[in-house]
Order: sequence, then structure tokens, then C-alpha cells
Amino acid sequence: MYNMKSLKAEEFIDDGEILDTLKFAEEHKSDRALISSLIEKARECKGLNHREAAVLLECDIPDLNEKMVETAKEIKEKFYGNRIVLFAPLYLSNYCVNGCTYCPYHAINKHIPRVKLSQEEIRKEVTALQDMGHKRLALETGEDPIHNPIEYILESIDTIYSIKHKNGAIRRVNVNIAATTVENYKKLKDAGIGTYILFQETYNKKAYEQLHPTGPKSDYAYHTEAMDRAMDGGIDDVGCGVLFGLNLYRYDFVGLLMHAEHLEAVKGVGPHTISVPRIRNADDINAQSFENAIDDDTFAKIVTVIRIAVPYTGMIVSTRESQKTRERVLELGVSQISGGSRTSVGGYCEEERPEDTAQFDVSDTRSLDEVVNWLIKKDHIPSFCTACYRSGRTGDRFMQLVKSGQIANCCQPNALITLKEYLEDYASDETKALGEKLIAKEVVKIPNPTVQKKVLEILEEESAGKRDFRF
Repeated sequence: MYNMKSLKAEEFIDDGEILDTLKFAEEHKSDRALISSLIEKARECKGLNHREAAVLLECDIPDLNEKMVETAKEIKEKFYGNRIVLFAPLYLSNYCVNGCTYCPYHAINKHIPRVKLSQEEIRKEVTALQDMGHKRLALETGEDPIHNPIEYILESIDTIYSIKHKNGAIRRVNVNIAATTVENYKKLKDAGIGTYILFQETYNKKAYEQLHPTGPKSDYAYHTEAMDRAMDGGIDDVGCGVLFGLNLYRYDFVGLLMHAEHLEAVKGVGPHTISVPRIRNADDINAQSFENAIDDDTFAKIVTVIRIAVPYTGMIVSTRESQKTRERVLELGVSQISGGSRTSVGGYCEEERPEDTAQFDVSDTRSLDEVVNWLIKKDHIPSFCTACYRSGRTGDRFMQLVKSGQIANCCQPNALITLKEYLEDYASDETKALGEKLIAKEVVKIPNPTVQKKVLEILEEESAGKRDFRF
């Protein structure tokens, strides 16, 4: 029996347990009684373990698959409502010493231009992002101890938080950088980061080592145990994910849930977010050469079952996915998306957009305003809220609110307030008109009369141009 409380990667991500789970799921994929009972259990919104979830993923009974979709939608509505949090990635540097075979930043790629933003260039990028209306960023950088040391990351975070342009300000900086030490995680915590994000890529140790032949990232255990060190360093919120298409998706699906179970067991709180990226073309990387790529239906089912199995976690889909695919999975469980994204270093400044430094091809190329407009038309509330982070509702405090269903009392009002702020400062005329109608419809649904009154007061202040409040 595997040990999810062990701090050793090969024990809490146990290969034998994963293989046994996949065998069990295959044997029970047509077990109507079992699958029906698991769906009913899921509707209690307390989640499922990895073995139970694997059975649902493998289910081949059409009407029960439809029931799973209905259940995922119910759970999404209960925990996250129709709110969709928006963010943008910010690439600082593509210098990297690793040999990852699926990433164009790998060290042996000699024709990609290597770029590292200066602090002044970061200011220009952040100003451009603020002019779009963004309040939340995810920092991205290659692993290079000379070009991208922790001191550079910390200086960049400080620069980002210091920039106040017109009515713009970045209120939450999430960080997606290579696995590092507890000491460095403490420094990131002190710098005021939001979520620390690190994708496992694949949980299959053999496949992982083949995909990462050289560089510090080739150490499977060090990489897999990074979330434990991050939380030991005081970071409350961590974000997990795999890159679907690198390995057999069923294996990585189970490993991802086992990782979530491990964090819950050892740290008392599971992942704040789970991301579900798929392999994409980029520079010298041909996605078609990866034989484990998954189709749209499989992708949608993965999102569905993750939402059922880990109901409390935020789910992220980036602009790797097309508008059509994102529209589909928003209904099934996704609660955060990027908008107006650039995956190249220095990509937000219009006068210089070095697309040949992109980490991957973007499928959804719409502007942030177009994304906001689209979300509103689909009856979602685009949210720029960072209130939980700014108010200390992180880690187990956040999860307690989510699991109790009380988080909506915070998120719904703040989503409407930050949407109003976006409409006043950045929206096109059409988006503003649509957004005003949505706010008017949604604000009356706030159940607490006192909160509803306060929100209406703030909305009126925003219309009058008053900006004395912060979230």
C-alpha cells in the first residue's frame, strides 16, 4: 500500500499503486452499480479518491458519462458559481539550462533568440498589461542560475508591485519557476507572491527522466517534492498540473490526484489550483511527434472528473486552448483562464513583439476585452478579484471557506465590484453596456441584504469615479 503521508516522491506517487488503479478502473469501467454509487457520492461535494476517480474517467456507459457532466456542472456552480477569474502570463526570460524535449527553451536549441527583460523592460510590459485591465499575473521564466537567479525574480516581483499606472495596479503575482529550496520559497513568500505554480509534466518516473535528459529538472524526486518544500517555506497556496500528451493521460491523471491527496494529508490543504495544459507546437517542437496527445472529448472528460474528484480546487485553462474548447470546459469545471496572453519574452509591448521567443503557440488570440465580452455574453462574471489574497484568506483558511460553500459570500460581491472597475477604466463601449446589464442582474442575487447594500454603494462610487477603496 502506498504511503501518501511520506515525504518521498516515489512513495506518495507510487508506480505500483497507479498501475493497480488503472487495472481496477479498466475492470470496472462497465460496472453500472459502482459507477452510479460513485457519482452519487461525488454529489455530496466531498470529493473522490484517485481510484474512484479513475473508474469514472474510464467509464464507457454513455448515460452515466452524461450524469457525470451534470454532476460536474452542479459542483462547479456550488463552489465557483458563474465567476471566471482572469490573469495573464508574463515571461521574464527564456534562458534555460534544462534539456526538456517538449519545450523550445531547452538548452540545445541554438537558434531561438535568448532574451531576459531588464527591470525597465518589465515596467513597460506591466504598464501594457495594466492598460489592458489585468490585475493578476503569472510570472514565467526558464531555469538558469546565472541569468535567472532568485535575486532577479525577487527584484522583478518588487518592480511589478511598485508600478501604478493611471488606475492600474497588479495586485497578485503568482510565480511559475523551477523547483527550488525552502530558503528560496521563504524569500518568495516574503516578496508577497500569491500562488506558487509548478507543473509536474508527467508523474511517470521513467518517462519523466526520458523527457528531461539533462539539467537540474532531470531530478524527478527533487521536482516532485517541490510543493512540500514550498509549503514548508510558508507559501500557503500551490498550483499543480501535468502537460497532457507527454505520457499516458490515465497514468498522469491518477498521479495528479495522488499528489493532491498527499498535500491534503501532509500539509492539511490540497492544491489551490490544478492546471490542465496540453502539448502544443512551438519553435522546434512538433506536437504531432508526441504519440500520447489527447483529443477534445478526452480532454473534456479529464476536466469533468477532476472537478468531481477535487471539488474545492480552482481549475485553470490557458490560451493553449481554442475559444471553442475553453467554452466547453468552462461549463465543466474551469474557474480561471488567461486572456490577451503572450507567451514570448517582451510580448506585450506593441512596438516589439518577438514571437520567435514564444514558449508555445497560442490558440485563443483574442484581446482581453474580447474575452471579457465573450464571457459576459455566455453569462459568466469576469472577475479581477484578488481580495482573498489581500485579506489573508489563503491556504487552509481559503479552503475552509470553499469546502463550506461560504466562499461565494466573498467572491460574488468582489467579482462584481472588480468587473465594474474594469468596465469603467478599460472596456469598449459594447463590453461596458453588456457588463452593466450583467452586474444589474447579478447584484440582486446576493443573499445577504447588508452585503448587497454595500456592494451597490461601491458600484455607485465607481460610477462616480471614486477610487478610495481597495480590495
